[in-house]
Amino acid sequence: QTHFIFHSLQAKMSRPVQARRLEGIDKNIWVEFVKLAATYSKVNLGQGFPDFPAPDFLREALTRALSGGNHMLHQYTRAFGHPPLVKVLAQFFEKLLGRDLDPMTNVMVTVGAYQALFCCFQALVDEGDEVIIIEPFFDCYEPMVKMAGGTPVFVPLRLNPPKDGKLMSSADWQLDPAELASKFSERTKAIVLNSPNNPLGKVFGRGELGLIAELCVKHDVLCISDEVYEWLVYDGKQHIRIASLQGMWERTVTIGSAGKTFSATGWKVGWVVGPDRLLQHLRTVHQNSVYHCATIAQEAVAQGFQRELMLYGKPESYFVQLPKELQQKRDWLVQSLDGVGMKPIIPEGTYFLVADISPFKSDVPDVPNSDEPYDSTFAKWMVKNKGLAAIPLSAFYSEAHKNNYTNFIRFCFAKEEATLKAASDILQKWKQEKTSS
Repeated sequence: QTHFIFHSLQAKMSRPVQARRLEGIDKNIWVEFVKLAATYSKVNLGQGFPDFPAPDFLREALTRALSGGNHMLHQYTRAFGHPPLVKVLAQFFEKLLGRDLDPMTNVMVTVGAYQALFCCFQALVDEGDEVIIIEPFFDCYEPMVKMAGGTPVFVPLRLNPPKDGKLMSSADWQLDPAELASKFSERTKAIVLNSPNNPLGKVFGRGELGLIAELCVKHDVLCISDEVYEWLVYDGKQHIRIASLQGMWERTVTIGSAGKTFSATGWKVGWVVGPDRLLQHLRTVHQNSVYHCATIAQEAVAQGFQRELMLYGKPESYFVQLPKELQQKRDWLVQSLDGVGMKPIIPEGTYFLVADISPFKSDVPDVPNSDEPYDSTFAKWMVKNKGLAAIPLSAFYSEAHKNNYTNFIRFCFAKEEATLKAASDILQKWKQEKTSS
């Protein structure tokens, strides 16, 4: 009898257990590189998080929420967003988008921008729908589209390098209007826009956004606009919100992040802003997945936004100060990289800077007969042999295009001065070893 039970259990276990929607999306660059960085790196400029503290006013707000008299902050709040937070987000985005917003229907709070993206794809993309993704792209867009049953369609930013020997800028990576237009068809459900763009740091200008908007209106396509770096733009550049362009409000979901806005990525508070006709479907996915986000974190973020609303546009606003600080860090890393012969692409926004590693190719041999892109081989070699962690640019491309851009790696400069200096020291030492050998 026992033998029979054991046998039937064993027989049952041979069925495939994974859902078909997970096929081919099980690999994740971050799992591998985070592990490598944890094992080998002395200096980690890989993952996109600051190693400096969140601002005092935000930490104080959290402490107050935690130790204050309102014990209800330790319990559930409203599933689609803590009322004080959705109210202040609505007030803030009314200013930015130039339209009235209803906090209860035009704003939803999510577990970071990551869950906001997941809700968008699950709620708006059907089997067989096509979703246009601009390459290079934040890597979760592709698996999330596939998981929803959609088909990703890729359109690249094409590099037009400056002729005068100047350093490249993220603005030199541009959409080809004809190529972009050719990707829209009756099967296109949505386009994903990420401006400022991770990994390049490109801030899309009015011309390119206008082109995207025109195509969305013409083909009746939705826009999922990932704007988590909206405050982090440099050199006096302006971040334009595509939802504010003509015909775009009713078809755009705008995604934001307190993690990037207030340098507190571990809090996992994000949001979506958009018309109720789209957000109602996101709410359905949200209530049937996470249901609810941490009350205390939402309370503290609400207070952070209330402060910023009062200081809006003033020099002491965190949204004015943070990009100034980050621009200095960017410039410092640009000089360090340029000084050792890694050619940086100067980003107009974000935490990130991409650099051309071609001059270092002689140090890091290509692995013959490997299907791994060279930049990935290089990044792994660099973390193991030099203790410096970065991410290969090919990680931000689809399988078919991974080998088109294999001479670039991405660094994160949202770090303490000491961290950036330690990275610079590693690079300087490496350069000296190159010249003396």
